[in-house]
Amino acid sequence: MLAPLTAPMTAMPLDLEQRLNAAPSEAEAKPKPEWGKLLNWLLIWVVLTNIAFLPLWLIGSPPRHEPILAAGVIGLIVRRAPAWAQFIAFLAVLTYSVLSFVAAVFNLAIGSLLYSLRFMMEIQPAQSLEYVFGACMIVVVVVGAWFAVRRDSAFIDWRPTLAAVVATLALAGLDLWMGQGMRGHYKQAASADAPFESAMMATGAEQNAIANNRNLAIIMVESMGVPVENAEMERLLFSGLDTPMMRERFTASSGTSLYYNSTTAAEVRELCGRWGDYYEIVDAGGDASCLPARMKNAGYETHALHSFAGFFFDRETWYPGIGFETSRFADELTDAGAQVCGGVFPGACDRDVPAQLAEQLKSTDKPQLVYWLTVNSHLPVPSGVNLEVDNCEQLSPELARDYPMICRQFSLWDQLEKALVAEIGKPDFPPTDFLILGDHMPPYFDRRLREQFAPDRVPYLYLQWRDDFAAEPTDG
Repeated sequence: MLAPLTAPMTAMPLDLEQRLNAAPSEAEAKPKPEWGKLLNWLLIWVVLTNIAFLPLWLIGSPPRHEPILAAGVIGLIVRRAPAWAQFIAFLAVLTYSVLSFVAAVFNLAIGSLLYSLRFMMEIQPAQSLEYVFGACMIVVVVVGAWFAVRRDSAFIDWRPTLAAVVATLALAGLDLWMGQGMRGHYKQAASADAPFESAMMATGAEQNAIANNRNLAIIMVESMGVPVENAEMERLLFSGLDTPMMRERFTASSGTSLYYNSTTAAEVRELCGRWGDYYEIVDAGGDASCLPARMKNAGYETHALHSFAGFFFDRETWYPGIGFETSRFADELTDAGAQVCGGVFPGACDRDVPAQLAEQLKSTDKPQLVYWLTVNSHLPVPSGVNLEVDNCEQLSPELARDYPMICRQFSLWDQLEKALVAEIGKPDFPPTDFLILGDHMPPYFDRRLREQFAPDRVPYLYLQWRDDFAAEPTDG
């Protein structure tokens, strides 16, 4: 007889049956792998991409909601990619975050900053503790990311995906909320319909100089802003130029002007009478409509001085392109006797340049346009170098106590103004109109310091030589 096709089932051992029955409840007690992957994703794309910037909420920083959102979106896209691809994506996101942050702090359009990166080797960020600390933070973040991307972040379930989106949106929203009231302090490129203003246009300095056949000296002072509701700063602004001798020689008027972007954009604003930036002039091969070219056509000699390197932002190229016949930069100024001043932007000491400016004005009887761009007050202004600002309480005990770095800036401006007054007071100083103005507000990191200056205005002082001045020197 054939054996039965199926054998009778035997009873399952009791201990095995108990283990199998208990298995689902034990599995339910374990953490779900998807949520562990989400935690690692949040570490990489929410924490590490932003942790170097979040402490700045306490002192003030430009809005960062766009880099936060970009990190979240890219992190979701690459979460299932190989570790090396995730790391490259992380570096790209971090680079974008750093560049957009720096651009916003210094009121640069991101395109302007990218165009200018090739010049960054000329600055000395190690002179600033802020820059050194920031660089160390970035290194720590990159190392942490390298280890984090090697762990699994490839969640698939819709619930952790939704949680990742919510976390990213929440951080971006928190950043917007923390930056309330400060957005206007981070102005970049002018919009197409932005009304144009400039100190040159407001004062008519060009027309007045030509009509009177007088020299015109334009001094653009690095990071000089308009104080806001601070009586001590308002008192000190241009105070070094307010002496009996100067009042005897000049009629003074002052005001403020709208600004966008950074120093090179300010130069285009005042010298070329429009919103724009220097690379547009470089790309066009020059601009004969700018002030130096116009005054050259009116019979003026045109000269430019700058206390920093000439190839920085291509000034040695575009200065001649807008009509300057000669340009002297830090090397030429120091060769002619100016000291070298330290700082993040080391160059000729601004306090030594007025003597060379005066020498230029005395060099010929022909009328001249002399333009000078300063550098020493570029932020941050460090102590402990030869800028001679360590004892700024001599200028203002109040600023030294409450705003030490602002005090150091005002000390630099005071040095410049006193050196200029000393040259103007000499008997052989020729009749010259002066326009002294700021390029942009001082771009402080600290919200408390940044709020001491108007977010959108720069000051100017116009000194018009008195026709009735008797050339008898007086003590000033």
